[in-house]
Amino acid sequence: QVQLVESGGGLVQPGGSLRLSCAASGSIFSMSTMGWYRQAPGKQRELVAIITSGGRTNYADPVKGRFTISRDNAKNTVYLQMNSLKPEDTAVYYCRLTPVLQPTREYWGQGTQVTVSS
Repeated sequence: QVQLVESGGGLVQPGGSLRLSCAASGSIFSMSTMGWYRQAPGKQRELVAIITSGGRTNYADPVKGRFTISRDNAKNTVYLQMNSLKPEDTAVYYCRLTPVLQPTREYWGQGTQVTVSS
């Protein structure tokens, strides 16, 4: 069983930065695609960024050039560096793990709140 624990959320002013972390238990992290998603109040959960087991990345248009996803396989951790934050980035951020060898399976963390406000 895989467990994901996010951390690093909080309150930040517009233009500020935060770094989210997601630590995974188990031994399949390095062979998994990792993703960050977010859900704002009253809205559907949406993709923010993904990183494959090989390190390829993809970003949603609203965060391109501001957010960076990265991973440290030695620490079983994926990161989301968020710069130039805007009020519309306010949401609960979740990480997701999808095993390469079991692409129909998925694991989610409990989420971490990010609030961008002055």
